[in-house]
Amino acid sequence: MASTPGEAMETGGGSPPPGEAAEESPPARPAGVLRRRPGVRAGRAGARTGRVEASTGRPPEPGRAGTRWLTAAFALVMALTWVAPPYPAEQALHHSLTAVALLALIPLRRHYALPPASLAAVLGFLALHSVAARWMYSYVPYDEWSAALAGVRLSDVFGWERNHFDRLVHLSYGLCAAPVLVRYLRDRWGLRPLPAVAAGVELVLSTSALYELLEWAIAVTTSPEIAEVYNGQQGDVWDAHKDIALACLGALAAAAVMLLRSLREAAAGSASRS
Repeated sequence: MASTPGEAMETGGGSPPPGEAAEESPPARPAGVLRRRPGVRAGRAGARTGRVEASTGRPPEPGRAGTRWLTAAFALVMALTWVAPPYPAEQALHHSLTAVALLALIPLRRHYALPPASLAAVLGFLALHSVAARWMYSYVPYDEWSAALAGVRLSDVFGWERNHFDRLVHLSYGLCAAPVLVRYLRDRWGLRPLPAVAAGVELVLSTSALYELLEWAIAVTTSPEIAEVYNGQQGDVWDAHKDIALACLGALAAAAVMLLRSLREAAAGSASRS
């Protein structure tokens, strides 16, 4: 028996009455195509702030504001050391390695963004080197500075007979370079704490030795006056050995701190999981 139009509408069959538009159903998605959920675009944008950017394949730069402040502070120190320099030619010679270090940061940033702490260590050491280069290392007036601030001369207090600012710079090299190298080896190459620390100390030791070989090459290929200006031995025949030892000592001190921190973090992680 044929159904009436009303019955057809009630049972879901037939056509709608004239004048009423049929409700359009959404088009079917092709097989294998997933529905885009709300927030996916934001999630993808947030993912670009993670450890590695998908578009560049390198970590994003953390703390850009801090990076700008550190760079500005270093540029200010560098500029101040060039105000009426007492030894401009010799200062420029010492800054040849500063230029090499700063230029090396450019290709490094293409595949690894230095954390703010590492950048602070690098620029802090270069700032200390810039101060030393202004006075050719051998004539940094720290005795005058200490006398003006505290009324005593450091050389009189410790019985020093030579200017020891170069010793401070070499010690600072180990203290500043080791944490930067260890952080890089762990982040970029995935080394565990102990191998990364050992490799960092070895790199500080080897680069210190290479620098002393550079000073030796300058000493045997230039005039004695230029060699003394650049090397700053101040009559100490064991100057190179002491410089390497101080850099290694600084690296070992920094390595001990980093290992203790890693052990403490591992212990805290084990306690939280238990």
